[in-house]
Amino acid sequence: MTGKKTLTTTAGAPVADNQNSLSAGARGPLLLQDYQLLEKLAHQNRERIPERVVHAKGWGAHGTLKITGDISKYTNAKVLQPGTETPMLLRVSTVAGEAGAADAERDVRGFALKFYTSEGNWDLVGNNTPVFFVRDPVKFPDFIHTQKRHPKTNMRSPTAMWDFWSLSPESLHQVTILMSDRGLPIDPMHINGYGSHTFSLWNNAGERFWVKFHFKTMQGHKHFTNEEAEKVIGRTRESYQEALYGAIEKGDFPKWKVQVQIMPEMDADKTSYNPFDLTKVWPHADYPPIDIGVMELNRNAENYFAEIENAAFSPSNIVPGISFSPDKMLQARIFAYADAHRHRLGTHYESLPINQPKVEVNHYHRDGQMNTYGGVRHHPDAYYEPNSFGGPVEAPAAKEPPLRLKGDADRYNHRVGNDDYSQPRALFNLFNAEQKQRLFSNIAAAMGGIPKDIEERQLAHFDLVHIDYGNGVRRALAKADGSERPAISVTQETPQQAAE
Repeated sequence: MTGKKTLTTTAGAPVADNQNSLSAGARGPLLLQDYQLLEKLAHQNRERIPERVVHAKGWGAHGTLKITGDISKYTNAKVLQPGTETPMLLRVSTVAGEAGAADAERDVRGFALKFYTSEGNWDLVGNNTPVFFVRDPVKFPDFIHTQKRHPKTNMRSPTAMWDFWSLSPESLHQVTILMSDRGLPIDPMHINGYGSHTFSLWNNAGERFWVKFHFKTMQGHKHFTNEEAEKVIGRTRESYQEALYGAIEKGDFPKWKVQVQIMPEMDADKTSYNPFDLTKVWPHADYPPIDIGVMELNRNAENYFAEIENAAFSPSNIVPGISFSPDKMLQARIFAYADAHRHRLGTHYESLPINQPKVEVNHYHRDGQMNTYGGVRHHPDAYYEPNSFGGPVEAPAAKEPPLRLKGDADRYNHRVGNDDYSQPRALFNLFNAEQKQRLFSNIAAAMGGIPKDIEERQLAHFDLVHIDYGNGVRRALAKADGSERPAISVTQETPQQAAE
């Protein structure tokens, strides 16, 4: 046969024999000079990069964002103008599990988006839930420790999980979602996605608006019960990958309706809740979702490692017309995500093909790991800024309006004066009787075996959400372990109230 390419070393030298190592005689020891063998073994040892500390197990695909609505009065971002079509990448993931974990586990799903816009990459990194467990980023590492393995047993610890949650009432909203039907979706196509944080938009007039981004599944919501998921995991640990990859290969392209909630800038001073609090949602009655387009996944990765595992998403990647807010969790993630990529992938992680923008990139970053381009794409003397040699210069037109700030620098107690019960109560009241029973059973299953004082502390929080919530979990716990847990009446003090 002709036309075959020649196998080479990484240095380009042709390989004469890729079947046999170099040895001293047919049965003799191997020789250190077999650079081809050493190269292959050394490369194999480095084929796995450190997995993500969080969201290690994930599934993704390429697609398109099409804007059909008109919010040009709120933003001049080109990616959000009517008629714009933008290539994008989605990665859905579990939060707690390692890279080898089963897909069908009860967990929050990460929902990370990279839009390759005409003004650079815009990343929107959220979850399949509109809220999160904590509102202050100083607690995020502690929370993640409770979701990972215990340092002594090397097993997941329900005690650590519920201890943290019971000491952090701001987690109630997210815990209720996680333990509800939506905490165990059947695949990546049947979930909503949310930017979760409050971001901001700004227009040509220099006006700023607060915004929340929503991606509503057009496939509908489908969920497993715990028992159904156990059977799926017994058959395959890769059910999400199978479902997403298979659907796209068959041409059954999943779609999400894209919506935004818009809040005028000064309304943030008028709401009864903090609109920058990641544990809170904005009531739809006050700020109704606006349909602006459709997102579709229509192309699988040709190489999972290169395009999905190497994908690096960070909320620090914004474009003109889209910006940040005083959301404390967002402020921390702006640093933490990019820094995680520098650790996991290398200093110049953004130069990997999957992370490269579709527009020309010019900057003055130099040297370090993975510098494949030399660091200077312009005049060789223009390696600093400002310079007199025609190097890249600022673009004043991209300047955003000032962000209004007020207050003294201090470590403010975020729980003082904060209502962490009314929004979980509103969610609980939306559930029908069957959904509530599954919620109670799921919580009881997750709380099994934890110390009684932690159990009582958490039950007291459920009582403050709704007395039926706490009593429902009590009954489910009693059924699970055969012990007595008397119900609390509406007028009876909860253990927490008695302690106070």
